[in-house]
Amino acid sequence: MAAPKGKRASAKKDRRPKRKVCTFCAERLHDLDYKDTTRLRKYISERGKILPRRISGNCASHQRALTTAVKRARVIALLPFVVQ
Repeated sequence: MAAPKGKRASAKKDRRPKRKVCTFCAERLHDLDYKDTTRLRKYISERGKILPRRISGNCASHQRALTTAVKRARVIALLPFVVQ
């Protein structure tokens, strides 16, 4: 027998999380620098992966720039590829 539908089921269905704001747009940064490792570390997980857009809240253009900057910083050894 299924549980009766009440307020709780309908409230959960309509609930949407608050939309995240792109931090780069909010700070009005137009270009990301691969040498700014303190800023880039915020967007890398504990295992060394780049956080996706849905989690970080970045807009598409800044997420692409962020990915490029992280990859450049990794190649010249400013950021690690893998955290051990």
